[in-house]
Amino acid sequence: MKRKNVAVLMGGFSSERPVSLSSGSACADALEVEGYAVTRVDVGRDVARVLSELNPDVAFNALHGPFGEDGAIQGILEYLDIPYTHSGVLASALAMDKQLAKTVAKAEGIPVADALVVNRFEIGNEHPMAPPYVVKPVNEGSSFGVVIVTEGQSNPPQIIGSTEWQYGERVMVERYIAGREFTCAVMGDRVLGIAEIIPVGHAFYDYDSKYVPGGSKHECPAKLSPNIYQKIETLALKAHKAIGCRGVSRSDFRFDDRKSDDGELVWLEVNTQPGMTPTSLVPEIAAAAGIGFGELLSWIVEDASCSR
Repeated sequence: MKRKNVAVLMGGFSSERPVSLSSGSACADALEVEGYAVTRVDVGRDVARVLSELNPDVAFNALHGPFGEDGAIQGILEYLDIPYTHSGVLASALAMDKQLAKTVAKAEGIPVADALVVNRFEIGNEHPMAPPYVVKPVNEGSSFGVVIVTEGQSNPPQIIGSTEWQYGERVMVERYIAGREFTCAVMGDRVLGIAEIIPVGHAFYDYDSKYVPGGSKHECPAKLSPNIYQKIETLALKAHKAIGCRGVSRSDFRFDDRKSDDGELVWLEVNTQPGMTPTSLVPEIAAAAGIGFGELLSWIVEDASCSR
């Protein structure tokens, strides 16, 4: 059987470049162990020319953030007719836009938090909704730009309207859901399992708690009542299909069980390009389901296609 030539796309030029380099390196190393011929591609503006010259059998997309997971690189790969991993153009663009993804999920009966989208300069000194709430960029990943406004704050954080803000003009203002944070991995049509994310020394699962070793603890599989566990799995698969995801995805949830065991369960978003770093959740959830890192990556490569 011919060894597949796999171009692992990593790095890029988004704010998530360091994470992508870490993910890409880990994936490239593991794929070589699995017997694939691997070329590491640090993605630049000339990526179309580079890939056209390489002409790989598969492009393994390990990019994160804008360009890598918003449909842009997917469109280039479609044009070049190179089979690629993870979700296609439409699903990637849809999942990256938190407002549109939430609209689609809500239409499918998936519970979401009340939210509104405004220009960041419209917020000013008046709360756009009653605290507590969360302000987040509409089109960013890895919790970049997320600000939590607590119940006691008299004014919105001034950073949102300042020159220090680097995350675009449109922001989502979303009702804050207290409680526990869970994430559920989906692989094709199969739910792999659920992990609880417990930030260590952080108010929520921010960038550092995601990617800095020791920044969070993962309880995998999550300790939940069977009915809530099953409900999260059902909703994650439903979101995966509703958004049109392919390959592997990861849905994030908040669960407030302070007042009752049934509590309030809310879907936050779906990640079409889950991280593959040493501290990433999908490899950990897959391992708990009996799927090793190399086996997971091999499945992702063999699942690659165009017109996704």
